[in-house]
Amino acid sequence: MPATSARDVVVLTPWFPTRELPFRGSFVQAMVDATAPVSDRMTVYHCDAWVAALDPAAERRVRDAHRVLLGHARHRTPTVGGADLVYVPVPVPRGLGHAEIADRHDEALRAALGGRPLTAPVVHAHVGLPSGWAAIRNAGPDTRVFVTEHASFLDKVLETARGREMYDEVLDRCAGFLAVGEGVRAPLVEAFPHHADRIGAIANPISFDRPRPTPITALRRWLFVGALSELKGVPLLLEAFARCRQDDPALTLTLVGEGALLASLTARAAELGVSDAVTFTGAVPPERALELMREHDLLVHPSRRETFGVAVIEAIAAGLPVLVTRCGGPERTLAGIEDAAGQMIDVTDDPETIVAGYRRLRSRFPDDLEPAHARKALADRYGYAAVAETHRRLWFSDEADPAI
Repeated sequence: MPATSARDVVVLTPWFPTRELPFRGSFVQAMVDATAPVSDRMTVYHCDAWVAALDPAAERRVRDAHRVLLGHARHRTPTVGGADLVYVPVPVPRGLGHAEIADRHDEALRAALGGRPLTAPVVHAHVGLPSGWAAIRNAGPDTRVFVTEHASFLDKVLETARGREMYDEVLDRCAGFLAVGEGVRAPLVEAFPHHADRIGAIANPISFDRPRPTPITALRRWLFVGALSELKGVPLLLEAFARCRQDDPALTLTLVGEGALLASLTARAAELGVSDAVTFTGAVPPERALELMREHDLLVHPSRRETFGVAVIEAIAAGLPVLVTRCGGPERTLAGIEDAAGQMIDVTDDPETIVAGYRRLRSRFPDDLEPAHARKALADRYGYAAVAETHRRLWFSDEADPAI
């Protein structure tokens, strides 16, 4: 391997797209794609949890075998942005808490490294636990560790004394800490007020390179991208779609993603008499999701809670109007361009909120929307170039943590 450069970067992440799960970790993949070109060499360690029901004796045998084999199995494959990818399986017994899972990530990374520390000058970890913990435990003495926090399960991490203790150590030892959205930053500041001045903010990078080929003429082809879950508001979306379709039988709905609600949503679509108008694609690669955005008329995103809302920004980048809830992240990401980009609605338990929002948006379309203005504003905030420059300053200079 070539000698380490002062601008070499290691990225640690618990999520990255795989053949089996092509959608998971797409935001991390986008960050790598955006920022790898500002480094001399970037290596991504994808520490992927392999969860199984194991009794203590079986777990000991698995961990012993894993430590022996992993040092011999490590190999690099090319990934986006010219970076290299190293896949590291992490055996995790079912039922472990976040603190214990972080310890397993630390152990697996150490085995993959053959017990040697990470020697890159910069290590950037995605989420404080598990990856930030694994980073500070395996970093060399001259390595600067940075962390980006965007986990939706942060409250679960901080609910145990051990989890808070480990997170406090990550904050204390890292050279820079970035939260994606105020919904992530606020609970960290509340939990660790002594670290408040070093918890910065940053955005997930979004590509604005490929707008839609033809303009939208009607808001009839609805699209949802995300997990098929209660948290994402998908059951309410289906109910609202059925009611709107009574007014306009030409409406269609494409649901992109997978989740535990697939069977119940399929059955409910049949009960509502809209099965012929609803398409479930399952999980698709990120590039295909972006293609679907350019093929539809409207992104409907009725999430109950978001720390950022990547799909919303991706849709606007693809020239798509959005109907989105005020669920945490979108209020900040769309600040100042809410009406130009589409329609925002409140989080409620009533599908009529979505119905009323759609009708308002439809009455305003197209004259009261400014998709080009919204797209330009978001590219300046969240485009690859903007986020890459923020990381370049952070990693390779002594400037303060960004707040963008």
